[in-house]
Amino acid sequence: MKVALIGVGQAGGKLAEALSRDPLAADSVVSSLAINSARADLSSIGLDTLLVGAERVNGHGVGGDNDLGATVMRDDTNEVIDAVSGRVGSDCEAIIITAGLGGGTGSGGAPVLAHELKRVYDVPVYVLGVLPGHDEGALYQRNAGRSLKTLAREADATILVDNDAWRQVGESMDEGYAAVNEKIAQRVGLLLAAGEFDPANVAAESVVDSSEIINTLREGSLAAIGYASAESSPDADANLNTITSVVRNALLTGTSLPDATTAESGLLIVAGRADRINRKGVEAARTWLEDELGSMQVRGGDYPLDSERLAALVLLGGVERSARVQAFLDRASEASVTEETPDATESLMSDDLDDLF
Repeated sequence: MKVALIGVGQAGGKLAEALSRDPLAADSVVSSLAINSARADLSSIGLDTLLVGAERVNGHGVGGDNDLGATVMRDDTNEVIDAVSGRVGSDCEAIIITAGLGGGTGSGGAPVLAHELKRVYDVPVYVLGVLPGHDEGALYQRNAGRSLKTLAREADATILVDNDAWRQVGESMDEGYAAVNEKIAQRVGLLLAAGEFDPANVAAESVVDSSEIINTLREGSLAAIGYASAESSPDADANLNTITSVVRNALLTGTSLPDATTAESGLLIVAGRADRINRKGVEAARTWLEDELGSMQVRGGDYPLDSERLAALVLLGGVERSARVQAFLDRASEASVTEETPDATESLMSDDLDDLF
């Protein structure tokens, strides 16, 4: 699946850089750009860059203020669209904005950018958004809630990654962020590569193309991605249980939004050596996934990969019912706490929580 990649804010820029360098994503990322209001943060990014908000913040960033982050992006819309122009060619099938949703420039600027890009381009505009961890402070939690509500309206879909999902005990903050970025890049890289249809690739028995990714993400405004892998046997028959096991682990323990185990739609990709992928195992795993998600809209396929391991990637569309999402919306909302917890889907549409614009 051919995509143009735009990183917004410090976290978004670093994530865009990691994804653009991922080996599996190499043929899928047709262009990449990092946008920030802090000049110093841009200097460390190995991509083409664009500074926004120079007149308002003089290159010093927005200090975690996502209202200001939205304002500087809106003020410089023409410059941003000019910078993106030429990066979204006729072969581009989607635009992916990467952003940390807890900071100022990313959480405020990403929804504005999604809105403007959808006005200009006739391809889906997705956001790959990183949620702040529990230890990152109340300001970041509130920023994420407001950004989520606005993105639900402005982006075609937002794939969420919880910073707490893949961080390891004992890692420094910088080490943790770098490790999370690598894991995100690995998963999204596999998704994009699997969606890159190659007529010459006759090894895949059930090919996944970009339309299946787009249709899966069309079913809901928020999405998540799961992944797991295990050593494979040279005997495909012996891998039947391996495939069902890695698919279960991908959903139950390996998702980017840990409590997102129900969804409106799903896409399953099993990757590994073609002669080691057990087709009955893939179909059995897809059927299990349908039952587990409570959705009849579960697509599936395989992706030949030269590896001793078998991997399962699960893309979930429509995860608004996630309790983790609800927690961010609750932190951002000024509405009184009631005994009955509101449904997250309703909160995304509620007037109690202000949009960024």
